[in-house]
Amino acid sequence: MDGLSASVKYMLEYLKSIEERRERIIKGSRDVLLLCSKAIVNIHMKNMGEASEKVEKAKMLIDELRVVAGEDLRSYIVQIETEWVEASTLYFILNNNKIPSLEDLKVDVRSYILGLLDCIGELKRQVYDRVREGDSDNALRIFEVMDDLYSSLLQFAMYDNIIHNVRKKVDIARILLEDVRAMITEEARRMAIIESIDSIKTKMS
Repeated sequence: MDGLSASVKYMLEYLKSIEERRERIIKGSRDVLLLCSKAIVNIHMKNMGEASEKVEKAKMLIDELRVVAGEDLRSYIVQIETEWVEASTLYFILNNNKIPSLEDLKVDVRSYILGLLDCIGELKRQVYDRVREGDSDNALRIFEVMDDLYSSLLQFAMYDNIIHNVRKKVDIARILLEDVRAMITEEARRMAIIESIDSIKTKMS
């Protein structure tokens, strides 16, 4: 019985430790998600300084939580890394004109793939904003980034049994891309018609 008692004591302490670490991760995750959400809002409002600050704060919190998680609770970090990848990628694309690499962000492969797919939705908003502002060149540039992301990530849909929800996110990304492509095509036609009308008016005047 002495051996069993020692084993029971060890197991209770081990599970208590896991539960305490899990609770700490859940609490910290809320802070990370809030920071990432605010960062994305700031990016869309073109408050890049505030966005950068929140992205950096979120990264520091994730680094701390990653240590707390260790290997046994690593799956709890994937969601918050995914949100951070989404915010960081949007910031990178709009400020540095490039998509950050896995090495740039230093996150789990799953987080990187899912975060990039989520970023496609935020890029759609950027394209629409640019079109409304009459900035067609940047609208097309951002659309091309969307297309590059989708084309590169499409192949990961087959790993849905390993990366939870990846097929669904790929399907959503495809629909978003088709919506933007249709909008850009319609906008190009509208501009062509306006130019034709202006040309006729010029000839008649």
